[in-house]
Amino acid sequence: MTPPEKQYDVIGIGNAIMDFLVEVDDQKLTQLNLKKGEFHLATAEQAAELLSLLSHYRLETVPGGSVANTIRAIAHLGGHAIFCGKVGHDQHGHHYINELEKAGVHSRLSKHPALTGHALAFITPDAQRTFSVHLGAAVNMAQEDLVEEDIKNSKILHLEGYQLEGPTREMVLQAITLAKSHDTLVSLDLSDPGVIRRNTTFLQELIKKYADIVFVNEEEARELTGFNAENAVRELQKLVSIAIVKRGEHGSFIGHKGTITRIDSFPATAIDTTGAGDTYAAGFLYGYCRGWTLEKAGRLGSLMAARIVEQQGVKIERLDGEGLKRLVDEK
Repeated sequence: MTPPEKQYDVIGIGNAIMDFLVEVDDQKLTQLNLKKGEFHLATAEQAAELLSLLSHYRLETVPGGSVANTIRAIAHLGGHAIFCGKVGHDQHGHHYINELEKAGVHSRLSKHPALTGHALAFITPDAQRTFSVHLGAAVNMAQEDLVEEDIKNSKILHLEGYQLEGPTREMVLQAITLAKSHDTLVSLDLSDPGVIRRNTTFLQELIKKYADIVFVNEEEARELTGFNAENAVRELQKLVSIAIVKRGEHGSFIGHKGTITRIDSFPATAIDTTGAGDTYAAGFLYGYCRGWTLEKAGRLGSLMAARIVEQQGVKIERLDGEGLKRLVDEK
């Protein structure tokens, strides 16, 4: 299975989340009523209050969200990629759009009165992270925000599991329907074990009926199939053409037509693993759209992931895209 010849490589639809990185001490976390090392969902009021309380701190901002990370990385490698999402009518929404376009992404971001979705990552001196996340405008994306021509003119539609529950599910299903009607391949990153746990049967049926490429990590693979990584790839091949299980420092498995290809990891000094899976997907999809072998595409994904974990935050623009491609060619 090779992607059809089209104007764009990948169109991604996902939650537009601005990542804010801020360094604080443990006392500040206590003051903010945040339990260290945990993930906290914030209401609109809580999110606005937190941002106000942090106004005098230096906030490092990076446009984030799983699919957005993947799309930015594909564009950074020289691919033609579209991102479709929703931001707020605020300075963060404006900044998100500007940064995406500066990265070479074709932006299809609409706006909503709600706050731009964001993830506050509080980094303490011991390098531990505590998160406060408000999805905001992102969850208001609807079917009318989809542009059929964009999906028609893209080789691959890339989606995240996060949007397959809650108010965005129907929009994603409509996007998949449009993709299938225009010979656009469907790629799905399942995102989170909790999403799978809450929607196992639905996701298994969706993958079997519509997906062409599926990305999972080891924990997600276990939730979806009940098996460990290698056996999970075998099981997933019964549902989808290309099944990929990402294993962090242990590399990855790619299953296709009954054959399993083992991709080794590249040496890395990991500082922050945020976005590793997203950039792996970017490397793979970029290579796949160029007709590379699955092994070579997987190696680029693995190399991209190794380099992104060596920095704090998903700063894709700091990667040497051309150099990474050359390095993969040399192997």
